[in-house]
Amino acid sequence: MKIAVALTTTAVLGVCAALGGAAVVFSGIYDISASRQHTQTVYSLLETTMRHSVQRRARPITPPPLDDPQRIARGARLFHDKCVQCHGAPGVAQDDIGKSMQPVPGPLVDAMQRWRPREIYWITRHGIKMSGMPAWEFRLEDSQLWDITAFIARLPTLTPAAYADITQRAAGAADAGGPVKSAGDAGAASRPVTASTVAPSTLSSVERGKQAMY
Repeated sequence: MKIAVALTTTAVLGVCAALGGAAVVFSGIYDISASRQHTQTVYSLLETTMRHSVQRRARPITPPPLDDPQRIARGARLFHDKCVQCHGAPGVAQDDIGKSMQPVPGPLVDAMQRWRPREIYWITRHGIKMSGMPAWEFRLEDSQLWDITAFIARLPTLTPAAYADITQRAAGAADAGGPVKSAGDAGAASRPVTASTVAPSTLSSVERGKQAMY
């Protein structure tokens, strides 16, 4: 008897939860505009789901050494070009586009307190659905993604003056053709493009191209 009551109660609660969820979905009662914050319940649900998803998928990744000064310098240039608009930096505020997103992109100065390097790399590479965080795997080389990760690991040690200095020096070295280039770029500009230097089209590369386009 008790088991039957428990099962009936569980079934009723399940139906009520499903009806409540359907009411929220189909009534349009939940405000999805970017001009208002998520409710705390929705935000916590999304944040928890995102965190566990990233941790699960990043677990097999083994980071390369991230303390190389050249790698950090390359990452500084890439971070300033690609990331600071939304996330800001020491002494640099977010641009209007970053301030206008929901959820608002958080600062990355404390990212190493919340994420492992492999997880930062995974997020940078694959992005986060419906958050404004893009997948950079189709725009940057793998070595460049690790360059950005290395620089983010260095961010907590930088004052506003130190950030300005390292990004200016990195930009100057890149403009002068110095060693700030990524490993994958080394010597590429001086090599002629021939049939032997162009990678053959494979099913995998075609599918990746479709993902990048759409």
